[in-house]
Amino acid sequence: MSRNLEALELWRGALVASVRAASPDLSARQLALLLTVYMTPPPHTVRGLAATLNVSKPAITRALDRLGRLGFTKRKRDAEDRRNVLVQRTVKGSVFLHEFGQMVIDAGAVQGALDGARAAVPRPAAAAPVAPPSASEPVSAPV
Repeated sequence: MSRNLEALELWRGALVASVRAASPDLSARQLALLLTVYMTPPPHTVRGLAATLNVSKPAITRALDRLGRLGFTKRKRDAEDRRNVLVQRTVKGSVFLHEFGQMVIDAGAVQGALDGARAAVPRPAAAAPVAPPSASEPVSAPV
């Protein structure tokens, strides 16, 4: 299996596990935004996140609205510059990502076990080449 297909199978496994776990359904944009907030150093602003993800500020705002309703992020006015809105992490968001990360690890373990099982399955032996009859051997005619 190609590395691209392996990566997609890993991602599929993690997403299926997430759906089965009744976790909130996040769009790719929402998940990318959440991962960016949690995995890159703060402070995070709407403007900065929009630039990082190369999407519009209104798109970031909509995604943050959803993440805020879920309790995964919160917004706070910057005390130093009241025009800026800081995006902050929450315990609930951290727990969600920890659990999602475990689902990715588990999907990788399943994929690794499947790959190991595939490698252990004996493949049929290649048929031995048939030598042409020698001139001294009689050739039987098909019946």
